[in-house]
Amino acid sequence: MVIAIDGPAGTGKSTVARAVAERLGFTYLDTGAMYRAVALAADRTGRPPAEVAEHVDIELGAHVLLAGEDVTEAIRTPEVTAATSHVAADPAVRQALVAKQKAIVADGDWVAEGRDIGTVVAPDAAVKVFLTATPEERAKRRAKQTGGEYETILRDQAERDERDSTADRAIFEAPADSVPVDTTELTLDQVIDQIATLVVEAKEIGA
Repeated sequence: MVIAIDGPAGTGKSTVARAVAERLGFTYLDTGAMYRAVALAADRTGRPPAEVAEHVDIELGAHVLLAGEDVTEAIRTPEVTAATSHVAADPAVRQALVAKQKAIVADGDWVAEGRDIGTVVAPDAAVKVFLTATPEERAKRRAKQTGGEYETILRDQAERDERDSTADRAIFEAPADSVPVDTTELTLDQVIDQIATLVVEAKEIGA
């Protein structure tokens, strides 16, 4: 079974996906880490991101390994975060990584999170959730997570949202068969409970 969790940055996708996977005994797939790893590798090597994406060796789990090196922390720097949005907008990069992601979730029980999982990577996912939150709440969470300035993050987030919404990506397009969950006023446990209920329902109907 695949649980697809989509939504813009700052809506809690990674936190929710990890927690849901842990509760249900599924494997967590952080697709965003794959784009971040490509951005980091492209910066280090000077090679085109599309070329890097085609041949990159990425291992996902408790730690993110790039060609065997633990880059879990390195891919979360502000510099890599900024570069990732541009890299992810490259159709060739997306084509290469989506192919890898589809192969990964083809077998087993997965909680896959990203910004186009239910529409592109796993369109046949048994459970699809689209997380949302107000821009202010998203920026507040990111500031708490990174220690950055709230106003700067809010401004950068607006620019990123604009760039992502106009690129050839489905970031703000909720899958037609997804369940929207506004996380602005919800606790993590409340969000997990909602998704766990959807999984139970999907299993009952034989999804």
